[in-house]
Amino acid sequence: MPQSTAKAKSSKPAKPYAEFPLFAHATKRWAKKIRGKLHYFGAWDNPDAALDKYLREKDDLHAGRKPRQTADSLTVDALANLFLTNKRHLVDTGEIKARTFAEYLKTCEVVVERFGRGRIVVDLQPDDFESLRKALARVNGPVRLGNEIQRVRGMFKYAFEQGLIERPIRYGQAFQKPSRRIVRQARVDAGPKLFAADDIRRIIATASAPLKAMVLLGINCGFGNTDVAALPHSAVELEHGWVNFPRPKTAIQRRAPLWSETVEALRTAIAERPAHGCDDDAKLVFITKHGNRWVRFNYVDGNKEAAIKAKAVHIDAVGLEVKKVLTSLNLNRLGLGFYALRHTFQTIGEGAHDPAAVQFIMGHAPANSDMADVYREAMGDERLKRVTDHVHDWLFPKPKKSKKSPTAGKRSRKSPKKVNAR
Repeated sequence: MPQSTAKAKSSKPAKPYAEFPLFAHATKRWAKKIRGKLHYFGAWDNPDAALDKYLREKDDLHAGRKPRQTADSLTVDALANLFLTNKRHLVDTGEIKARTFAEYLKTCEVVVERFGRGRIVVDLQPDDFESLRKALARVNGPVRLGNEIQRVRGMFKYAFEQGLIERPIRYGQAFQKPSRRIVRQARVDAGPKLFAADDIRRIIATASAPLKAMVLLGINCGFGNTDVAALPHSAVELEHGWVNFPRPKTAIQRRAPLWSETVEALRTAIAERPAHGCDDDAKLVFITKHGNRWVRFNYVDGNKEAAIKAKAVHIDAVGLEVKKVLTSLNLNRLGLGFYALRHTFQTIGEGAHDPAAVQFIMGHAPANSDMADVYREAMGDERLKRVTDHVHDWLFPKPKKSKKSPTAGKRSRKSPKKVNAR
């Protein structure tokens, strides 16, 4: 036997007493094999804590069940992993989008970093959350800050509703969303998210074939980044010039007429579409030159479970490509992106004086519990077309015809003088 191996074996601690149910593993932890699998319960230097953990979990382990966390041992890191695992399952079943999971993931990273991985959840106090809010406010505007606070609260609400802690967490008065007044003021300060017609025409003229089609879908139908990235061939009727595509975010039905410019751009983009790298992407209208989705969620080494440990990246190639075009046209000064096309469609479309039709095209949920919205199952195509025609005329105005005088170009004639009869 090599000398190093013999030395390692001799350095292992002896059992505290003969009946101690655990053995000293080479990883410097107390362990036990149960149902053919090794389980670890704590460091060599604390056999009492390891034994306590074993006694708490042994019934579940011997029965083949996953041991439940107890309130006095649930750490912030453990809660984050359980919470993200739950959200990961919702992504797999299509109940939430990958981008939503990415936002939860980033929030959990901040919480774990701020509070510490080993911090016991039930030990958190209001001043801890006040400190967290200050840290979040330094790097987020009022709208995003409110979203971050909501996600943090959701994380700890999950702990209580799952029975991981015995009482709800006390956040204190300071851990609140920014007031509506603050949010409104921030939006005023940021300026309107609105493109000018001339700027959109310049973007269309400069963009590549797929991006041109996406931009036209954005201003023609109010589509956002995820909308164009997830658009399937089955949703597009190029022959008749219509698109029928529920919003991926809410599954609310949408229908919109397509302009001739949009149909032409879609035909070109589909003809030049690169090969897809995944069978699931065969149905999509748009694929990047590398064979990926334009908006996607990448896992390190292809391991979905790695996402639980902050190894996943959300990629929005639509936003990145539009940013490049805006920079090349010196339009990035506006602080706008692809999603501003959706804002622009809503704003200009309202000029058609049919808010219900605009809402239907946008895929907005019924507003103010209007019973007409609840019972409306369809929208007349002529109403939808009036809205999109109005936006089209704003974007591509017809040249004004010069008005000519009816007598223009004609030689003037003097009227004969009347001769008075005598």
